[in-house]
Amino acid sequence: MARGQLIESVEDTLQHVALCCDLTTATVIWESACRVEGVSPETLHQIAWTSTAARLLAATVTGLSDSGLETLLIRGLAHLNCELRAQAFVAGHRVDLLIGDRLVLQVDGQEFHSSAAERTRDAAHDAELTLRGYTVLRFTYAQVIHDWPRVLATVSRAVAQRRHLLPR
Repeated sequence: MARGQLIESVEDTLQHVALCCDLTTATVIWESACRVEGVSPETLHQIAWTSTAARLLAATVTGLSDSGLETLLIRGLAHLNCELRAQAFVAGHRVDLLIGDRLVLQVDGQEFHSSAAERTRDAAHDAELTLRGYTVLRFTYAQVIHDWPRVLATVSRAVAQRRHLLPR
């Protein structure tokens, strides 16, 4: 058996994850299964899951997160009572999260944001978004993982300032 190859099916593995992990960890793993293993959320919705936890996860998984970091961000902001759109297409590029109409959140994990060229591309897109009237908040892996209260406070302040809404 090759290293990293599943012994169980993806579905059996997800069932075990639902039973053994806390909801946040399980959500990250289920979203990753959609991205990495190519399992569609529709397929997960149709399975007759044997546990309540798996049924809950199947009902909420979107398959839109590009990374576990994005899943954590979206899950941590779900209580804001605003429209959250993962992987929204804005100004010619996908953004990690669009809150309402105008608040863009980007999270920089190591996989897609480690080179100078990638950071330059990100800065150019941020500038274009700003010129188009968007508020862009960019957070690092370390901020999301190790300083979540400050990330949440920053996003909450932006929402309180109505930066997620079109100007009247």
